[in-house]
Amino acid sequence: MRRRSLRKPYITIIEELIKFALSVFLLSVLVFTLARLAPGDPLYAYYGERVEKMSGQEQEAARERLGLDKPIPVQYMRWAKGAAHGDFGISYQYKRDVKEVIAGRIGNTLLLGGLGFVMIFILALFLGLFCAWREDKRADRVVCRIGTLTSCIPDFWLSLLLILVFSVWLGWLPSSGAYSVGAEKGFADRVRHLILPLAVVVLGHLWYYAYLVRNRLLEETRADYVLLARMKGLSGKQVLYRHCLRNVMPSYLSMMAIAFPHILGGTYVAETVFSYPGIGTLAYESARYQDYNLLMVVSLMTGILVILGNMFAKILNERIDPRMRLKREAQKEEVRGF
Repeated sequence: MRRRSLRKPYITIIEELIKFALSVFLLSVLVFTLARLAPGDPLYAYYGERVEKMSGQEQEAARERLGLDKPIPVQYMRWAKGAAHGDFGISYQYKRDVKEVIAGRIGNTLLLGGLGFVMIFILALFLGLFCAWREDKRADRVVCRIGTLTSCIPDFWLSLLLILVFSVWLGWLPSSGAYSVGAEKGFADRVRHLILPLAVVVLGHLWYYAYLVRNRLLEETRADYVLLARMKGLSGKQVLYRHCLRNVMPSYLSMMAIAFPHILGGTYVAETVFSYPGIGTLAYESARYQDYNLLMVVSLMTGILVILGNMFAKILNERIDPRMRLKREAQKEEVRGF
């Protein structure tokens, strides 16, 4: 009798939740330990240059007030207990609750990263489709060379180049910030400040995904069903749009699900160079000034986003292609058999 390879859905959900919780726990321990072992004194983030005027006893008392006088395991247990109740401590640099600091910045990152993701998703699909349609022709060769060139340029160097051209030489666009002073709610001003960092985010990732789409489409055009469709009288363009693109879309959707945290994380470099007030800027500042509480939350947010992106991509793959789920279940059954 054939063994059932599919189990009850709630068992799979429980397993995924356990994996998620374990991954977040290990990430928090790793970040917490490495941050405190890194060189530097977090008292400078809280007190600034006043630390140099403090006596040894005053510095010890300051560390005790901030909870930095205990061993690392004790500090972690204290932090984890507070985090479980939604208390992530205060930011040493901003002297405010960590949640308040992040709440004031996360909207800017979601705007920049979200727009970047949507533009990359759409442009990569159309660019890859165009190159596959014009395979080995002049347009395809030109786009491939330009795309390869732009993908090899580091994001920070591209950011500085755009600032030099469009902000310094031409004076068309602002070189920093998310809005001008007093124009926080101005739509046009927001757009002007968003153009350069958004261009860096898109150009830094566009060709990578467009090239994957191009190659995947070209693989499909050489399949047997394409030859059959051509024999029935369909043109190359019709086959590419009606058949090849339809077969490529499931893998493209799962690929972009994994890419979302990668693209959103790519905004961190652009935010830092353009002094764009987002989570990326907070990550840089918290690491630079040993702002432990802020660094923990920013790192966990980024890590959770990556973990959720991978989990969503796996679920999407299994929904699109049930054979992957059957294969995974069969592998687990074999492991239990040993």
